[in-house]
Amino acid sequence: MNTDYELLLQQAEALISSETDPIANAANLASLLYNHMDDVNWVGFYFLKEGELVLGPFSGQPACTRIPIGKGVCGTAFAEQTTQVVNDVHAFPGHIACDAASESEVVVPFISEALSGVFDIDSPKLARFGEEEKELFERVCTVYKRGLD
Repeated sequence: MNTDYELLLQQAEALISSETDPIANAANLASLLYNHMDDVNWVGFYFLKEGELVLGPFSGQPACTRIPIGKGVCGTAFAEQTTQVVNDVHAFPGHIACDAASESEVVVPFISEALSGVFDIDSPKLARFGEEEKELFERVCTVYKRGLD
């Protein structure tokens, strides 16, 4: 992972290290990545509530409030419990267009006893995310999840 991403990960760890509230930590992580990454237009969390993903803290344009498990990129990531890296969201079967400007997306699922859901990052640029970004977002999710357990 490149030096800038290592620094961003260190900032994420420091930002939430002394806070135990999962909503506050999600809000700060979303804001940190939104404001320090190029070519992203939405960063946020969806949390599992009553069998669907419900919008949590985010930075960016208003978003879909509820996403069924198994639908769209977020619902698929959660259902399959695998990170989804999508180079062209319009080519993804069943894509849910919450922001018409989004072209590519990464969604990282997480499960804990306290709170489960997905971490979602969108870009207005096709094929914006590669292996380094996938690794960064998964590691950010690991840091976030550590505070939940």
